[in-house]
Amino acid sequence: MFGSSIPYAEPLWYQITTSTHYYNESHKKFREAMRLFVDNEIMPYCHKWDEEKCIPKSVFKKCYEAGWLPAVVGAPWPTKYIGSSIAGGVKPEQFDSFHELIAIDELSRCGSGGVVWGLFEGLQIGLPPILHFGSEKMNQEVSVPCLKGEKVICLAITEPGAGSDVANLSTTAVLSEDGTEYIVNGEKKWITNGTFADFFTAAVRTGGPGMNGISLLMIKREYQGVTTRQMICSGMWASGTAYVTFEDVRVPKENLIGKLNEGFKYIVHNFNHERWGFVVQSNRFARVCVEESFKYAYKRKTFGKKLVEHPVIRLKLAHMTRRVEATHAWLEAVTHQLNLMSHSEASVKLAGQIALMKAQASDTLEFCARESSQIFGGLSYTRGGQGEKIERLYREVRAYAIPAGSEEIMLDLGIRQAMKIIEKNQQKSSKL
Repeated sequence: MFGSSIPYAEPLWYQITTSTHYYNESHKKFREAMRLFVDNEIMPYCHKWDEEKCIPKSVFKKCYEAGWLPAVVGAPWPTKYIGSSIAGGVKPEQFDSFHELIAIDELSRCGSGGVVWGLFEGLQIGLPPILHFGSEKMNQEVSVPCLKGEKVICLAITEPGAGSDVANLSTTAVLSEDGTEYIVNGEKKWITNGTFADFFTAAVRTGGPGMNGISLLMIKREYQGVTTRQMICSGMWASGTAYVTFEDVRVPKENLIGKLNEGFKYIVHNFNHERWGFVVQSNRFARVCVEESFKYAYKRKTFGKKLVEHPVIRLKLAHMTRRVEATHAWLEAVTHQLNLMSHSEASVKLAGQIALMKAQASDTLEFCARESSQIFGGLSYTRGGQGEKIERLYREVRAYAIPAGSEEIMLDLGIRQAMKIIEKNQQKSSKL
């Protein structure tokens, strides 16, 4: 057994001693290193950072030195840029999607979406376009310091008038008369890590309307005309959610990521990975609700009984648990497929699965946050103290149900992907 002794407080493979199909010794060693780091370097400061709406810069460097920060950009391990030192002594060739799952899951035990996003969300969604499509010069300038925790990057796509409808963004990048720079004008909203980011992977319109007129630019905070202000949101306080303004920002032409007007393709390239990461976070946060509720139900007494002795409380715990365990089983099954498939194959075959799974995970978190709040009563309405995690997670549910594709869009996408397969198979059958 590893971790908490409370049933369902940890994923099933933590609780059993027999071998599992998904995990090997490298995963166990990585898990142990992550648990030690989170317990010593994150847990004691989580509430303080969240209340102060800021994570000290020194923490990012510690995350790299501990050997886990680059894990969030996904497999394979980016050895070319940061070497081969991985938490738990894992070798680069061993590193896979389950190691990344463990990293995110263990970090999410802190029970703060703001701290989790503050530590790595910008890196997880903002760096992959540069890693996969940026020039070598750009990778040396941006990827290396970001992976080492020396600099911070964010993904600047969402605008006041374009959220999930990415293809209709309006920020423009017009080539200068001498052809050496792009002049960028526009606004971005709800940009995670934007308040303290050094680099912005920005989606801009360089062509006509729709998805075929979008490009990605790497914009530095130091460029004149770049301004940010921290937004006041109901949750995710330590994540540096920003309103970003680009006003006549002159960006060198060489900062174009990949090819002109192919930015939408680069954005979509990381959709599965981004949404999969949200699933890991959402479900561990839901599990935190389960764990905290069990602890409190054995501690608190009403009408002469412990809360857990009341059938209605046991029913709440049962419904919370079954949702969390079912979602985690789905997550592990999909993660296994991510290990087996090429990126192009996974983009086609798993897009619908991951979309539906994201909706399942955020719905599970919302349910568990609500039910645990009922179990905690007034303590879940008070910042800090025994109900600290529950109060905070209840405020942060919307940050998982809306960003990276709202539940409604994810549910529709999952079925539309299924329809494509059905119609393709029907066409094949008609030709026989």
